[in-house]
Amino acid sequence: MIGLFGILKMGAESLAAQQLGTEVTGQNLANVDNPAYARQRVLLQTATTIQTPIGQQGTGVTAVSIQQVRDALLDNQIKSETSVTGSLAAQQLALQNAEAGLGEQISGTSATGQDGLSAGLSNLFSAFQALTTAPTSLAQRQVLIQTAQGLATQFNQVSSRLSDVHNALNTSIQNDVTSGNQLLGDIASLNKQIVYAEAAGGTANDLVDLRQQKLEALAKLSNITSTAQPNGSVDVSIGGVTMVSGISQVDSLQTYDAGGGQILVRAQTAGTPLTLTSGSIEGEINVRDGALATLQTNINSLAAQLITQVNAIHAGGFDLNGGTGQSFFTGTDAATIGVNSALVADPSQIQASGAAGAAGDNTVALALAQLANNNIAALGNQTFSQNYSQTVAGLGQSISSLNDQVTNHDTVMSMLSTQRSSVSGVSIDEEMTNLMQYQKAYQASAQLITTVNEMLATIIAMKTV
Repeated sequence: MIGLFGILKMGAESLAAQQLGTEVTGQNLANVDNPAYARQRVLLQTATTIQTPIGQQGTGVTAVSIQQVRDALLDNQIKSETSVTGSLAAQQLALQNAEAGLGEQISGTSATGQDGLSAGLSNLFSAFQALTTAPTSLAQRQVLIQTAQGLATQFNQVSSRLSDVHNALNTSIQNDVTSGNQLLGDIASLNKQIVYAEAAGGTANDLVDLRQQKLEALAKLSNITSTAQPNGSVDVSIGGVTMVSGISQVDSLQTYDAGGGQILVRAQTAGTPLTLTSGSIEGEINVRDGALATLQTNINSLAAQLITQVNAIHAGGFDLNGGTGQSFFTGTDAATIGVNSALVADPSQIQASGAAGAAGDNTVALALAQLANNNIAALGNQTFSQNYSQTVAGLGQSISSLNDQVTNHDTVMSMLSTQRSSVSGVSIDEEMTNLMQYQKAYQASAQLITTVNEMLATIIAMKTV
């Protein structure tokens, strides 16, 4: 038998166990609004039994550990989906910026803006058409020059804006790499703290929560593979290259110029270019070298062909003074297109006539106006407007597809987060119930000690009689 003093010890250990349960419950309640926190619980088990003449007898309860309620499968799924969502969100933002760069609102697969390139092209050919009705009118020629300058400025602005989007993506890649390296260092540091804490026989639940938060933040930047080790640490690799091993960061991310301003990412120590499959860094590289590059190429091709086709016709015409051979546009692409400064200074030099000395002739002006309906081989046998509409359609389809994918992945993330919350999240109702249970158990244990104390007092009184 454990005796009265054994019962006192039993009561004291029970008080300690219930107090610990109350403390852990308080920790849970304090972190009810902390999304990175996984609820904890005290694992209680029967204390070591003793052998008596009538069989084994219990000696009360003991607190074994403070367990963290986590589902590793859910954590890994969330890391994976976070990485995919990071990529899609980066691409979505870049294409939205590209859409703004066009200066038009894209509805579905068509441009609806009134001040974009579509309207500018239409206005240019309308101005050429208007010149055919009054080929000697200086006022009409001035309108044509202003319209052409407006279109050239639009091309220049679109090119500049798309270049800004390109440069911003490169900057974002570099910033994300810097953030990724900071997170890798944080994870290695947390690994060290967790290993030391658990090696000493303690638990590092709060540090594990923080590390999980860092891992998910890193997953948003890049696809990662994390492997739990027996000592409590987590190894992290990116693109097949180990970045964190145990308590050390063994490599880091580094940007490099692959040529032509194409910023890519490699492992700094290993020197290995990384093949990224998801994460915002991958999304930024993907959209920069994919949809955005295609858009820039198409806009430049459109401008180049406009320059070439208009100049080829205009150079063969004659101005009001019989002059010939001048180009209408200058430049080679969307960034450099402009109107011949000589024509700007003197609109009479616009070569609208098909013959020298025939100032009222509109042959060249008419050919320039009809150019709007010509199929250009270099533009896929499309007219200028058709080619631009196809470019807009491609951008619109890309944005629409990304919007759908982002919505779908947001739904998946919401479901996974809800599932994890049901497993690891703090329920106020459940914790309040636990709190009352620990309180009642604590009171009962205290009453047990009071009762044994009275029994001891009785025995002492018996001996003094």
